[in-house]
Amino acid sequence: SLARPDGNLTGISTFNLKLMPKRLELLSELLPQAKVLALLAEPNIPITEPMTRDVQEAARTKGVQLQILQASSESEIDAAFATLVQLQVGGLLVAPPPSFSIQRERIFALASRVSVPMMSDTRAYVEAGGLISYGPRLAGMWRQVGIYVGKIIKGAKPDDLPVQQPTTFELVINLKTANALGLNVPSSILTRADEVID
Repeated sequence: SLARPDGNLTGISTFNLKLMPKRLELLSELLPQAKVLALLAEPNIPITEPMTRDVQEAARTKGVQLQILQASSESEIDAAFATLVQLQVGGLLVAPPPSFSIQRERIFALASRVSVPMMSDTRAYVEAGGLISYGPRLAGMWRQVGIYVGKIIKGAKPDDLPVQQPTTFELVINLKTANALGLNVPSSILTRADEVID
């Protein structure tokens, strides 16, 4: 239970598993001509299988074909991008594993090199030059982590502290990247954007 976690633990949830279908919907809305999209996912983490199922269902609903590209190492990421080019993918959805966050600049550079629009989970990708992101506003979540650490240091039991869930989400778009890709961002997305990077 998120309200009463068992054992000696607590934490924060980013809702990343639940947000992946929404990210695919936004990417599809941004790229209405794209008939093939890809999901870059790490194969060896527990959320990959259920996340992939959810994203595949969202793709079916939108009428687009979804290619699953699995990678974890740099060489596997390079190979995934080579496959992406061969498959003529119109847009890329990057799954949220921490290992991808560490390699976000590399992933952006590869996406930029092959001119593939990229959707990610955090604004850090967009600030690095990615096209669009949708996810929880992380600054508030990190503050909550600090509050919990303080409470635990003062003697609170972690399992008495409910797992915190995000309450605010942000849609960030990089218009400079959109222009470089020759994309016109629909007004339906621009009006919903929390931040537009020029």
